[in-house]
Amino acid sequence: MDKKLKCAVLGGTGMVGQRFIKILSEHPWFEVAVIAASPRSAGKKYEEAVSGRWKMDTPIPDAVKDMVICDVTDVEKVSSQVDFCFSAVDMSADEIRAIEEKYAKTETPVVSNNSAHRWTPDVPMVIPEINPGHFDVIEFQKKRLGTKRGFIAVKPNCSIQSYTPALTAWMEYEPIEMVATTYQAISGAGKTFKDWPQMEGNVIPFIKNEEEKSEKEPLRIWGHIENGVIVPAESPLITTQCIRVPVLYGHTAAAFVKFRKKVSKEELIEKLENYSGMPQEKKLPSAPEHFIRYMQEDDRPQVALDVDYGNGMGVSIGRLREDTVYDWKFVGLSHNTMRGAAGGAVECAEALTALGYITGK
Repeated sequence: MDKKLKCAVLGGTGMVGQRFIKILSEHPWFEVAVIAASPRSAGKKYEEAVSGRWKMDTPIPDAVKDMVICDVTDVEKVSSQVDFCFSAVDMSADEIRAIEEKYAKTETPVVSNNSAHRWTPDVPMVIPEINPGHFDVIEFQKKRLGTKRGFIAVKPNCSIQSYTPALTAWMEYEPIEMVATTYQAISGAGKTFKDWPQMEGNVIPFIKNEEEKSEKEPLRIWGHIENGVIVPAESPLITTQCIRVPVLYGHTAAAFVKFRKKVSKEELIEKLENYSGMPQEKKLPSAPEHFIRYMQEDDRPQVALDVDYGNGMGVSIGRLREDTVYDWKFVGLSHNTMRGAAGGAVECAEALTALGYITGK
């Protein structure tokens, strides 16, 4: 790419927004031209606005320290300076839907980490290694919005990233039921241990709305486009429990799967290790060389050792073994703020750029 595309980070002062800032500070295709946040942060320099609440493990990038934050509600001002936006705004679902559509209607594509538009029928919700074909629905969305280049695309919830890739790799064996328990890091709530000392040595067996997302979102990813909207798949049937655990990064899933077809352990592992997608084919900057790896060790994957696999964009699977009730069981691990949040959205933007949906204005 000869010239970097200019992007805005909407909600750039929150934890996911900070992760966007960190990733984009060294991105070969994109550069942060605008940081937008709530009116209370608008007018401040970025370093001042996040003072005392910078949550990344590296310093604030020099390129954005002195950037003056815009008011995220000043849609025309923000959109006039950029080619597209990343959205991580902290608002109600109705407010998010409204403001993301406002940006799209300025002919500014929006790639969102938020959940508000995940069930808007003509908005693609994409893991680029799995369902990039869903970007085709954007043309129908543009007709609804009355735009030529403006649209909204979203990435799915962080909780599903540790098991959905494995089931996708195994689709030819027709999984029909899955039970999963996810053990989710505190950064998924936008917290660190400094913010949430009550989580040290603690487990909380409830995360609001997480189980509904974990059970339904994979079905939308495996769905198809019909009459200009995405129709979710009807199977496999998924039931989950989502639990908050005292780790900073990394969502672990313990999953049990029943298949319609007989399959061996060797066949399942082979499908995982050889699974690849559009990001690998096009060598997108954020794409891990191998999307899924299988770990043979009895005690892997582990958060402390494996969460950063593929710069946090890869998925680690282990402990695949036969089950006495279901057919097979396994453990999966993904990085919740990289693959599961900002990194996944950046990879979506890369895919959209490679496919010609995001271009310079």
